[in-house]
Amino acid sequence: MRNSSLCECGTNINLRTIFRSRTNFQWNSAVKKNVQPRSFLPAVTYYLVLPIIYLLSILPFALLYLFSDFLCFMLYYVIGYRKKVIEQNLRNSFPEKSDKEIEIVMKNFYKHFCDFFIETIKMLTLSKEEMIKRCKVTPETAAIYSRFAVEHKNVIIAMGHFGNWEWACNAFNAQTEQQLYVIYHPLSNKYFDELMHKIRTRNGAKLIAMRNTYREMIVNQEELNATAFLSDQTPPPQNAYWTTFLNQDTPVFKGVEVIAKKMKLPVVFSSMRKVKRGYYEMVSEILIEDPESVDEDEVSEMYIRKLEQDIKTQPEIWLWSHKRWKHKRA
Repeated sequence: MRNSSLCECGTNINLRTIFRSRTNFQWNSAVKKNVQPRSFLPAVTYYLVLPIIYLLSILPFALLYLFSDFLCFMLYYVIGYRKKVIEQNLRNSFPEKSDKEIEIVMKNFYKHFCDFFIETIKMLTLSKEEMIKRCKVTPETAAIYSRFAVEHKNVIIAMGHFGNWEWACNAFNAQTEQQLYVIYHPLSNKYFDELMHKIRTRNGAKLIAMRNTYREMIVNQEELNATAFLSDQTPPPQNAYWTTFLNQDTPVFKGVEVIAKKMKLPVVFSSMRKVKRGYYEMVSEILIEDPESVDEDEVSEMYIRKLEQDIKTQPEIWLWSHKRWKHKRA
């Protein structure tokens, strides 16, 4: 195609010359951009930070929460980490709240966010017994999964970035009969991605990269399992279900609904509620047992209403720092 175009223009240029010129240009560009040394940066960053991460993970919770308090002070008062995004999200979501009430929720969010960070690091060395003690599956929740286990039905778990969703992975797999699979988006730094993989799978949970979701679920369908989706992220607006969520026009991922209908799987809504600092409970309820019986987008609407109810109950433990409403409906 390229050779034909060149001839039509009346230009007599040898293709080997073009290739050699392009190769030299790419090589020179790579040298100028210093690509080779830069490729070591993720590894260098990882190995510099790793000892600190492991040191933190072996500290007792009392010391970890002191560190969390210091981190909270730095993020809120000194750095102002995503403060404008968080405040705007809260004001748009709760227009009825006063400035003082918004400030209280903001401060409590930063405190929880820092706790979440150090609790995730603690998972590296936290025993299964301690995890179960601090993150309980309620009896009613256990009964739901026991029933599906007896019926040998696999389930989809619809969750949000609420409470400590990282602890949820480890706690669920240690307290139910189902093999848990968690849909995740791999990190760009492969070294930290491997570390998070290790953290998330310590108690037997398994991960499925988002791009492989349906294919892997088909492969695993003969095994008694539950597959967890954190569906409150921001999807491409053109493929989303649009609804009103927290007082705002919001696109919602349709993956849970589409796969549930294709595979005829019941959907369970699960919430990680914070009981007190360092202690959570997993509360689940059946969203729908027969997703094929309802109209399109109804499962997505059921999910978003349950999540909204949770957030209004404990607003400080949802992830307010992400740009959830960056897209506008076309």
